[in-house]
Formats: sequence, C-alpha cells, structure tokens
Amino acid sequence: MLLTFYFSIFTANFLLKNMDEKYIKLIAAKLGIRDIQVKNTAFLFSQGATVPFISRYRKEQTGTLNEVQVSQIKEELKKYEELEKRKTAILESIEGQGKLTDELKKKIDEVLSMTDLEDLYLPYKQKKKTRATVAKEKGLEPLATQILLQQNADCEALAEKFLNDKVENIEEALQGARDIIAEHINENVETRNRMRNLYSREAVIFSKLVKDKEEEAQKFKDYFDYSERLSRIPSHRLMAMMRGENEGFLKITIKPEDENALNILERQFVKGKGEGAKQIKLAAEDCYKRLLQPSMETEFANLSKEKADEEAIKVFTENLRNLLLQSPLGKKRILALDPGFRTGCKLVCLDEQGNLLHNEAIFPHSGMKEAFAAMSKVTTLVEQYKIDCIAIGNGTASRETERFIKKVRFDRDIQVYIVSESGASIYSASEVAREEFPEYDVTVRGAVSIGRRLLDPLAELVKIDPKSIGVGQYQHDVNQTKLKESLDDVVVSCVNQVGVNVNTASKHLLMYVSGLGPTLAQNIVNYRKEHGPFGTRTELKKVPRMGEKAFEQCAGFLRIEGAENPLDNSAVHPEKYYIVSKMAKDLGCGVKDLISDAETRKKIDIKKYVDDKTGLPTLTDIMAELEKPGRDPRGEFKVPEFEQNVEKITDLKEGMELNGIVTNVTNFGAFVDLGVHVSGLIHISQFGGTKRNPVNPANILKINQPVRVKVLTVDVDRNRIGLGLVK
Repeated sequence: MLLTFYFSIFTANFLLKNMDEKYIKLIAAKLGIRDIQVKNTAFLFSQGATVPFISRYRKEQTGTLNEVQVSQIKEELKKYEELEKRKTAILESIEGQGKLTDELKKKIDEVLSMTDLEDLYLPYKQKKKTRATVAKEKGLEPLATQILLQQNADCEALAEKFLNDKVENIEEALQGARDIIAEHINENVETRNRMRNLYSREAVIFSKLVKDKEEEAQKFKDYFDYSERLSRIPSHRLMAMMRGENEGFLKITIKPEDENALNILERQFVKGKGEGAKQIKLAAEDCYKRLLQPSMETEFANLSKEKADEEAIKVFTENLRNLLLQSPLGKKRILALDPGFRTGCKLVCLDEQGNLLHNEAIFPHSGMKEAFAAMSKVTTLVEQYKIDCIAIGNGTASRETERFIKKVRFDRDIQVYIVSESGASIYSASEVAREEFPEYDVTVRGAVSIGRRLLDPLAELVKIDPKSIGVGQYQHDVNQTKLKESLDDVVVSCVNQVGVNVNTASKHLLMYVSGLGPTLAQNIVNYRKEHGPFGTRTELKKVPRMGEKAFEQCAGFLRIEGAENPLDNSAVHPEKYYIVSKMAKDLGCGVKDLISDAETRKKIDIKKYVDDKTGLPTLTDIMAELEKPGRDPRGEFKVPEFEQNVEKITDLKEGMELNGIVTNVTNFGAFVDLGVHVSGLIHISQFGGTKRNPVNPANILKINQPVRVKVLTVDVDRNRIGLGLVK
C-alpha cells in the first residue's frame, strides 16, 4: 500500500514537470471530465495526497470527482509516465546507433501509445541474427531495394550481379533479397496497423487437444476442438483455455483467415504482375507466416489476456469490496467454535473488543458422554463470560455443531451464527497471527478469527491476503502485480470509507488508513500503550513521525469515541472544525447541540459559510455528517438461516426451494452456500438475457446476499449442484 502511495506522488510530479498539456487533455477526454479536474488532481497527488483523501476532502479542487474517477486518473498518469520513460530509453538507444534524425525524434516525441512507439523502434531494435541480417551481411540489401521498386522484369539477371564468395547462386541471392523484403514489410508501421485492424475485426481463437493428453485433460474437455471469434469470447472462457495451454493440455492459435491477411500485404506492396511483383508476393507470404502472424498472435494473445485479467480483477475487487463492507454484529461477547469431528471443536470466548478471554476444546461428536460434557461446558462458559452470541465456522462439521449448540438450554436468548472461515487457516499460520497470539497454536488463532469476523469483518479480514479469501475467478492466472495493487486499493478504500477507531484498531487495520502505513500505524499503537487512549485528534500529532502532511491525510478517517469534541468521532476533517464552530456560534448553541437538534440544523444556510477554502460540496458533506456523526456505512447486520433438515448434498432433491447466501460472484454465475458443505452454482444462463448479451450476475447478486434458490440439478458423484434464482 505504501508503495502505491509513494508511486502516485512520483507519477504526478513526473506529469507536472515533464509532460505537456496533451496528456492532461487525453486523460480528460478518455474519462469524460474537464482538463482542470485532471490537472488539479495530478497536483494533489504531487503534494502527497491519497485517493481517499482527495475524493473525500478536496471536492472543490477536483470538481467533485468520486473515488473511482480519482483512481482512474492515477492509473492514466502511471501509464503516461511509463510511456515517457520508454521514449527516453528508445531515443538514447537510437542516438547511440547514430541513426536519430530530427524527423524520427519528432515522431517519437508525438507518439501517444506504447504500441505505436514500439513499432517506430522496431527497425532500430537490437536483434539476434536474423535471416535478413545474414542476407545484408552478404551484400544483398541493394538487390532487395531494386526488387522492391518492381521496375526490372528480369530478377534473375539482376541477382546474378550479386554473386560472390558468400552467395553461391541466383536462388540464394533471391532468397536473401526476399528475406530482407520480408523484414522490411514486417517493420512497416502502416502494415502493422492494418494487420492489427484485421485481427481486431476477424481474429479467431482456436484450441486443440495436445496429442496423447486426453485422459489427463478431462477438465478441459469443452476446449479439445474449439474456436470462437476473439473479440466476442467471454473472459472466463479465455482464461480457461489459457490455463489449459499453460498446463500443457491445449494448443492455442489466434489468427484471421490467412487469405485476408495476405490480401492486405499484396494490396500494399505488390504492384503489377512482373517478376519483381512475384518475388515481393513470395516475400509477403513468408513475412506473414514467419514474422507477422507469430508477432500479431503474441500481441493479441497478450492484449486478450490483459483484457481478461482486467475483467477477472474487476470481479475479484468488487467481491472483495462487498465482503469487507458486510455489516458488523457490533460490540457483543462471543463464543466462537472452529468445528471438527475427530479432533473436536476448538472453542474461544471473546470480549466486546475481540480480546481472547478463554480457550479449550470440546468433543460434541465423540459419543453421548462427551456430548453431555460439551453441553455442560458451553453452558458454563456462556454464563461465566456473559456471552451474547455464538459463532460457528462453516467448515467440516459446522451443521452438526450448529445442531448440537441449538440443543443446549441457556437461561436467555443466545443467537447462533454460521460464519465463513475462508482464509482463517491462512491467517492462523501467518506472521500477523503469531504476532497477536505468540503463545497459542493455530487452532486457537483460527477460532479467534472466526469470532472476530462476526464482530467486525473489515477489521479481521484486512489481516488476510485477499487472494486467500476465495472470492474471485482465475485469481492465480491473472497478472499478480496488478491483482495485488487492485486488491490493496480496495482494502484502502473500504477502511477509509468506514473509518477507524484509533483507540481500538490493530496495527494491521491502521496501516490502511490514508497517509499512515506500517511505521506510523505501529507508532500509534505504541503511543496508545504508553500514554493510554487518545482523547483528541490533535493528540495524534504527538505520535513520533506524525508530520503535518500525514496528519492532514489521516485525521478525517480516524475516530475517537467519547471525545470531548464530538467532531473527533465524525468524518468532519479537523481543518473544517472552524466552520462548524461558526455555525454553532451564529445559532447561539454548542457543537453538541447542533448535532443533537435537527430543528436547529434546519436553520443553517450553508451558502453563508462558503469561503476561499470551502465550497458547497464540502459544506453539504459536513451537514450530512452532523446529522449522523460517525455513522457506520455498512448497514444493519443480517444472517440468513439454512434449512434445518438439509445438511449434506445427499439431502438435496431437484425442485427444492432453499435459503442460501452468495459466497462468490463470477462472470459465469454465482455460487451459493446452502449449508451442505458444497456451494451450488446459479449459472449465468439463469439470469436472463441472450447468449450473446447475457445478464451480468454481478448486476443482480452481491457477496453475502441472502437468496432464495431452487435446486435444478444434483450430481453427488461430482459434488455439483445447479441452482435457479427464485424471484
């Protein structure tokens, strides 16, 4: 996260100092916003501002750009910074070869895409020895030049003049000339652009089974002999095919009709019907098969992969956002169970802050005697630690453990919840968990994680590598650097959207707050331990290394419950406290009265408080915050109940209607937990639309959404359940 933050500063500075207005105009046009919005946002990045801070507290400067738009500007700045770096390297390379002309330099300076830049550089790029370079070493370049003119009808007579100790015969001379012409065609910028247009319109992706791999490759059976227009193939299908190729089961080819590609080359280079035209036609055919087609295939495979990666990362990030923003149960005392059969259930008791109070193992599934002992123990612990609710991990033995708990008689109403334990095992063995609970083993840590997820999902899930949470599609096949950056950005966005209690948050949660990072997060925790809870936001300035810029970036996202100034527990930034104080003074009341009395707030005319630093967008946000200071945006906590008599896949029957909860949303459908340890799939075809334009499941369902579904198919042998959505 810190790397992303500092890179943004560097990128924005690079833009402001080294790039002209054309990039700002390009970004503005692409995003459909004004030039000044891009320029001001870039300037804010150059001053060390983060995406959450800019989108929340600098609306006047950005023209009320939202977080997505600010993030898009950051990405575009990064792209053009990389383009400028590459231009510099290419200019230095060509100049070092003594081939840089004013015209070429002008072309390179004006180019606006990496693809066009690389095309310009291709003739000057240092290559391994090619057939064309060998022919040039033999002195055949003048022959190729003369043939290209297509003015000499007798190419053999022309070639005979180039025979020497390195060129033994006419055919070798003509072949060498054709090799040079083929490379010339391949390096022609116009040719490559025409070929790209053809591939964009007509390229087809083909997949074939690798010989003798049929038995091992059954999971890719649909792609043993498959083809589809590249421009239309869905991202999940492309990723499946590419995975099959990476695992050695499929061979993929991407190309249009050869005849259409060759026609483009012939129309551009073959003039007339003489012997010279025949030689160029042969060179063009060789160029396409040996140079252009492999080059275009690689380029479009990479472009398609990048596009599919973007789709997959988009799915993953949206799922992660919904998962992180699921509603917290709130401050409750929890008894959490990590269920199991033979090894028993690991049990922990947590206080309202998630602190571990007690742990032990019970064995409710090891016979009547052990079950009665387990019941007695649970009853005692619920009373002893004043437990409010019970959390049960949704892994092995979860439904059996739920049934056992619901048989226990308590002296009051104790709610029982099934909690996803996806990624809990990763957390329990992590350095973070060892740091939190050095004296406990992985089973205790896992149970604590399950309980804390019920208290505050966001605070607990930030400790786990997002890739281990299991809410994406093909996440191990996409570009891992881009995936990590995107997921980190989502975590930062969610943490800052919700806000963080600075007196209870862990270091791992604090480090995602705008402007902080690992070092300052640890310093805040250390300060808290030494001096006690923070009483005001201003006190944060006493934390070692908390400079003015870091305080500016983080203060609005940190909450202090019970602070003397109620604004310290709100999203109103300290730099705007003076406005709220002025409002209260004008109405003859205190800030607390302003917050508690809606009628008093109605008397405020926010236009009176516009000044050179604060406009109506910020004032509108302040008024909304005064209405519900410190409001948690995650909504009310709800958990659906599974059918009590359905606990395993063999209990399912076609036609059944059941409650479920969405556990994953992909481009090909949504997975739903029915409480039977196997998630069912609502296939994309069940959402409506047409085969060419299906409805995107993500537009209908979200992670953790309760749903009512109908069982369409049950395949016990393959552990597959087909579902339909009951509307």
